[in-house]
Amino acid sequence: MQVFPVFLPHHGCPHRCCFCDQRRTTQRFSAPAPPRIESSLADMIPEDGQGEGEIAFYGGTFTLLPLAEQEALLNLALGYVDRGLVSGIRVSTRPDALEAHQVEFLTRHAVTTVEIGAQSFDDRVLKAAGRGHDASCTLDAVERLRKSGVKVGLQLMPGLPGGSFDEALFSLLTAFEARPDFLRIYPTVVFPGTELESLWRRGLYRPWSLNEAVDICADMLKECRRHSMPVIRLGLQQVASLEHGGVAAGPHHPAFGQLVRSRLWFRALMRLLSPLKNKVQPFRVRVSKADLGDILGHRRTNIEKLRSLVPGLVFETSSDLRREHLTVADQVFCLDSLLQRNPKEERHESICG
Repeated sequence: MQVFPVFLPHHGCPHRCCFCDQRRTTQRFSAPAPPRIESSLADMIPEDGQGEGEIAFYGGTFTLLPLAEQEALLNLALGYVDRGLVSGIRVSTRPDALEAHQVEFLTRHAVTTVEIGAQSFDDRVLKAAGRGHDASCTLDAVERLRKSGVKVGLQLMPGLPGGSFDEALFSLLTAFEARPDFLRIYPTVVFPGTELESLWRRGLYRPWSLNEAVDICADMLKECRRHSMPVIRLGLQQVASLEHGGVAAGPHHPAFGQLVRSRLWFRALMRLLSPLKNKVQPFRVRVSKADLGDILGHRRTNIEKLRSLVPGLVFETSSDLRREHLTVADQVFCLDSLLQRNPKEERHESICG
């Protein structure tokens, strides 16, 4: 679904979690005035569109804005819904800002999707991050929204203080039990000026390396695929403010999502090709053209590693193959079928290992 975003960084949020710097991640440093919002929406939303997509209010805690401000923003967006130019409205908020009266207000104003910053379902991790709520609060909020017919997205942040690989998978499985409509997964990075930076510089917090984050997010993505759970984003969106010192430490990469998808392909291909070690004759694997970039890996790291295993390996694209399928010697293999393995047993095959 297409999204037409309006960013309200920190707007309405009474907390400042240890990791948070939304101004840097959104490249917005103040909430735009209503006339600017209206002008921005008019530029983004085509007058001759098909009425698909949602106007999305991101970055702030929407449901803790003054009620009059919420109503003004929603009525502005509702005008586009009534004209058939968009299909609905999306807002982002905190789990503890979705009480019954707040959910009722959203549904009364045609809000169709709510994204919740869950971050973790481990109460110790939530407390260490300064979230101000526990995991049950998130589960209750999701349930209220689902009963009201509103779609729900959850954001998870593996790698927070007190977190671990096991906690990340636990939080993911708990999220599945809540039955959201989609997930976003952002491994924790350290922004300058945050409490998390202070903890890191004092040696009280160790951010994950890029390789660790790619590994665990690949495990998480594999589980999401197994549970048919859409993941609409992996890693932070790259904006100019994240370059040149915008991130103090941690696993930020402008192509993080591709790194994760490539890791899954690498694991699958290792399983398929390992019996062919040291084969020197040309060994051809046919793949979908749409998958080739992820299969080769960022800067071709996958293919270099795989060719050290099978020197004669050649990838060819085929228009006859569906995405996430490949053929070897006229046998068709599916990515998911090749990934049926305990993730903890796969980590030693890391491309960066």
